Amino acid sequence: MLKLIHLRAGYGPIDVLKDIHLEVKQNEIVTLIGANGAGKSTTLLTITGMLPLRQGQILWHDQPLDKLASHEIVQHGICLAPEGRHIFPRLTVEENLLIGSYQKSKKRDAKKLEKIFNYFPLLKERYHQLGGTLSGGEQQMLAIGRALMGEPQLLMLDEPSLGLAPLIVEKIFQIIQEINQAGVSVLLIEQNANQALKIAHRGYVLANGQSLKWFWPRALHCEEVRQAYLT
Repeated sequence: MLKLIHLRAGYGPIDVLKDIHLEVKQNEIVTLIGANGAGKSTTLLTITGMLPLRQGQILWHDQPLDKLASHEIVQHGICLAPEGRHIFPRLTVEENLLIGSYQKSKKRDAKKLEKIFNYFPLLKERYHQLGGTLSGGEQQMLAIGRALMGEPQLLMLDEPSLGLAPLIVEKIFQIIQEINQAGVSVLLIEQNANQALKIAHRGYVLANGQSLKWFWPRALHCEEVRQAYLT
């Protein structure tokens, strides 16, 4: 589905990403792990078009994405739940969710909302509540739900467990698996690498703006990866 080839991107004169190779296949959960500042979030921002590509290719079903605007990339089936959630605190849960729907149809939106409420029943209970009054875990559910309103083929998640209690983290990761089992591929950035590797089919290690290697999570006795990123 998604291929990054010799990807280079950054901010101002600085190249954060220097040579990224990454692939996400149909129905996979792929995790990207690495130390703080390695370029994980920058990778997602480049895929979504929010950060310009300086070199290399971003291919989606073998078609280039780099000339498309961010809203066009969403329409192609790639949606992001960003780090920090970035919900709209003065809008209701309903309004936050509907913002994620780029095809405005009451009938279609109602069907999408029902799917999201199957994953996150609490959002249905909080439907008319302001986003800013939700707990951290509920806000994370809302951020994921908003991304799902775009009906993604690929859901990208940036630090979904950040700042959440362990029980909520377990619930969020269970739901990520359910979303994947429903046919949505997932590209996951997660500082809690052990948690991410429990559900990932494959993983990539990112260091100093370069993807060093990919690996099977079940074979993570690799001492280099464990010492550098999991301790």
